[in-house]
Amino acid sequence: MPKVAVIVPGAGAGERFGGGRNKIFEKIKDQPMFIRTLEVFTGHRDVVQTIFVCSAADMAEVKERFGGHLGFMGASLVEGGATRTESVRNALGKVCDEAELIAVHDAARPCVSRVWADAVFAEAAKTGAALLALPLHGTLKRVADSGVVDETLPRADFKNLWEAQTPQVFRKDILQKAYASGKEATDDAALVEAMGHPVSVVAGDPRNIKVTTPADLAFAKAVVNTLPKPRDLGALHPFQDDLRL
Repeated sequence: MPKVAVIVPGAGAGERFGGGRNKIFEKIKDQPMFIRTLEVFTGHRDVVQTIFVCSAADMAEVKERFGGHLGFMGASLVEGGATRTESVRNALGKVCDEAELIAVHDAARPCVSRVWADAVFAEAAKTGAALLALPLHGTLKRVADSGVVDETLPRADFKNLWEAQTPQVFRKDILQKAYASGKEATDDAALVEAMGHPVSVVAGDPRNIKVTTPADLAFAKAVVNTLPKPRDLGALHPFQDDLRL
């Protein structure tokens, strides 16, 4: 398995979460969310480097309260930028030479299992670019700002639509070239797609939620003890037939 550098961006303002404090400090199983996320990757047999990207506003608190813990885990700190793209680009400049793959995983996805991470690592090693994602189900409606339904979308329109998750994993030279374009995107795969490189999809799991609201945090706390362990065979994800597209 190629060696992996993991970038964990957590420099967002978290305005939708509310509370006047960055959601990365919220507790899951008595640990700050970002620490729990980092621990999935630190100590992993294939991970040679873990970089936590922190906002300038939170840097002093992170260093003072968690600097020792981060050092013990072997995680390094990088200051983020005004956007997610800028934050990841800052971290890319710190990736070690030994890394062959680069994984990017949101600090606000604390319920990722190492089983799922291993699956997308393996796919990226084969194809050069891969991400976790979930197929869309149910009935989707377009809603006006007033809160009234504008239209119900035909199922045929979103038959092959998937919601992106992280980790998103890429061969180092591919991701570096994608970010060198200077473009902005809401995820890393979009930049790789824009330069014409195919990105493989590995089916994820609904428990790998991105915490955006207090309700998301409550869900994460409820499911964190149900995540599959590396030896929990058959629990890779709930979409076994759709592992690779």
